[in-house]
Parts: sequence; structure tokens; C-alpha cells
Amino acid sequence: MPADWRDFLALTKPRVMTLVVFTGLCGMLAAPVPIHPVLGFTAILCIALGAGAAGALNQWYEADLDAKMRRTERRPLPAGRMDRQSALHFGVGLAGFSLALMYFAINLTATLILAVSILFYVFVYTIWLKRRTPQNIVIGGAAGAFPPLIGWAAATGDIATLPVLLFLLIFLWTPPHFWALALFVKIDYANAGVPMLPVVSGERVTRNQIGLYTLPMVAAAIAPWPLGLAGPLYGWASVALNAAFLLLVAQVTFRNSAPGDAMLPEKRLFKYSILYLFVIFGALVADRWFA
Repeated sequence: MPADWRDFLALTKPRVMTLVVFTGLCGMLAAPVPIHPVLGFTAILCIALGAGAAGALNQWYEADLDAKMRRTERRPLPAGRMDRQSALHFGVGLAGFSLALMYFAINLTATLILAVSILFYVFVYTIWLKRRTPQNIVIGGAAGAFPPLIGWAAATGDIATLPVLLFLLIFLWTPPHFWALALFVKIDYANAGVPMLPVVSGERVTRNQIGLYTLPMVAAAIAPWPLGLAGPLYGWASVALNAAFLLLVAQVTFRNSAPGDAMLPEKRLFKYSILYLFVIFGALVADRWFA
């Protein structure tokens, strides 16, 4: 049976795209220069299409790995609903269209950052790092940190300190977020031969690394307030959100799990980390627009 539209949509990783689009939109809305709504919509569309292209190319390249993991075995390629060539053509076409539209409708700076984000995710993270090193998430996390820079650049045509801090926030957020996930799906990664940190170095090292990466993440998250780049609404929201993040991280870091444990603290941290990023970026926009 040939692939239908739902399979092509699944290739774009729509759940991941939601966070990418939201942080890109927040970067745009936090910029000091207003952008015409039509151009703003176009820029966000380009970010979404670029993220979808990266997701499709990731699944094209990793079809063999996805077939070995329970949480990914039902994706279109490992499930046999689509051939790899179709996924490749779809991903390349989507990437090309998103970059061309961003260039002609928005500006060169936003286009270049979008191009770097797609190429970084596909070539640096997916092809180079994913199968070779437990630091895949650390370095590869940069790929998902570009959207606020793209949104800001779409509105202003340049970059500044605030979007760089937002980039750092997502970059440093990525290891605790994904390592929390990796702790309770490490068997999947081990079966697929992916050298995620819990598989290669064990749970204890992973828990310690989650704690270590969270500290600079918190610093990057709160920094806009004392630097005068955000007001007290964002500042106090950031303090509260990061305090809760630190509490959950402490529960994971100082926990010694045993075989058969439910991994509840790890699952709570993973779920909260997603909510955390949505709320903290939303607080920044609220601070800019309503404070």
C-alpha cells in the first residue's frame, strides 16, 4: 500500500516541530522590531518546513535504527509504508523550498541560520555523531537551538545578545532533557547500537551529567533579567521555573535506581522539561508585550 499524507506528515516529526515553531515564534515576538504579520507567518512557515525537512532526512538515514527500537518501529520507513527514496526526495525538496521562500520573502541572515540548522541536524548530528559518540546529544543539541535566532533575524535582519542567550538555553537544556528520556528507554538504544550516555557510561554517570548541565542552563535562563534584556515578569517566572527544574534534577541525580524501578523521577523530569521550555519562552514574550 503506498504512503499517504499521514506518513509524510509523520516524517516531519510534528511533535518536535511544535516546540521548534514555538521557540522560533517567541524569538520573533521578543525582537525589538515589529514584523508584518504576513511576513511573520511566512518566516514561521519556513522554520516549520525546515524542521520538517530535517526530521524527514533524519528518518531516511536512520530507518535501520528506528526498526530496532520500540518507540520508533511504527514510523513510516521501518513499518514498510514508505520507501527510502521517497523520504529522501521529500526531505530534500522540503528543505530547498523552505530556504528559497525564506530568502526571497524574508532576508539573507534568517536564511543562512535556517540552512545551518538543517545541515547541522542532518550531517553533524544524524550522520556524524549519533552512531559514534555518547556526546551526540551535547553537540547535536545545537541543531534544535537555532529557531529563536532565526525568528529574531527574520524580524531584525541581525542577531543580538538576547537570542544568543535563548540559543544557549536550548543548547544546555537538551542534554538533561534527552538523557532523562534515555535513562528509561536505554534498552531501546542498546538494542539499536546507539551509544547514548546511559548505554556507554552507565546510569550513575548520566545522572551526574544531568546535574552538571542543568547548572549552566539555569544561569543562561535567568541571565536576561540581570542583564536588563528582560523585565521582572520574565525574571520571577524564570526563577520559579528553574527552581522546579532543579528540584526534579536533584531527584534524578541523587537517586540510585535498581532493576525493575519505575523510573518515575526521570519521566517527571522529561515531561516537565518540555513544559518548562514552552512556559519560559512564553514568559519572555509576555514580559515584552504586556509588562
